[in-house]
Amino acid sequence: MKSTAKDWDEVRTAFASSLMVDTSLNSLAQNLDSPEWPIKGKDETPAKYIDLSFDEVVEMLQLKGQKADRIDQLVGILKETLAFDSPFGEMVEQTQAASERDNPVLKNLAKLNIPENFPMTLTALDAGTLEFCKLEGLHTLGEFALRAQEMSQKTIVGGDFKKLLNALSHVDEAALAEVLPFRRGHKGLHLVEAMAQAARFPDGPARAELAVTWFRDELVTLEKELATGASSLERYFVALNNPQMEKRAADLLRPHLRVAKPAAAQTPEKKKGGLFGWFKK
Repeated sequence: MKSTAKDWDEVRTAFASSLMVDTSLNSLAQNLDSPEWPIKGKDETPAKYIDLSFDEVVEMLQLKGQKADRIDQLVGILKETLAFDSPFGEMVEQTQAASERDNPVLKNLAKLNIPENFPMTLTALDAGTLEFCKLEGLHTLGEFALRAQEMSQKTIVGGDFKKLLNALSHVDEAALAEVLPFRRGHKGLHLVEAMAQAARFPDGPARAELAVTWFRDELVTLEKELATGASSLERYFVALNNPQMEKRAADLLRPHLRVAKPAAAQTPEKKKGGLFGWFKK
């Protein structure tokens, strides 16, 4: 066996974007004037193997009665096909770009003024769904939008994953407000709602710290308004329409505020004169 795990990882990664990924291995071998692929079956395509590790491919080939070095032929077929496939690279990129522009979930994100780079870790998805997204490399809402529909067609998805996908696909504001710091009837994502969502989790303080980093501009604006003394922090949380949640969310944000007291509040109290002033001394 001449091929190494490094050889396999390089060729399978490159082949993932090939137009030939679903073409039968035997047809690819014939196009290359190479020996035919010995394993028969409609599913004997590069797509069947490229998601597997080197050891997993070797094991699968052995289960089909092949020697371990059969992977050398597989690597060779993919590598030589890529050499002919390279002129199609620009076409592949253009197709992918067009697909992204036509993605209805991305369009709805733009319509709602929800940033594509909003991190999944700041959503209110349950722990299992967040872990699944992490394993699938879905770190932002944009990445979720690009792959969620495709994934739902290939496998059964449920729970919060499906809730977020459906909410974004159909612009369901009520459902969006459950999993994102989204305010019904408004556009964009908001610091107040982010604090409210953080307050519902055991790791609320850690989530709050991430949220204030993300919503830094909104936080600065809030701090300036509070510094004038014309408003109170609690007033900003009235939109939650839940007194208990309003208090918990405000308490989570309070440690992160850098607000100087209004000038009037900083004026030292004048000492009382007369008899009472003498006793106070």
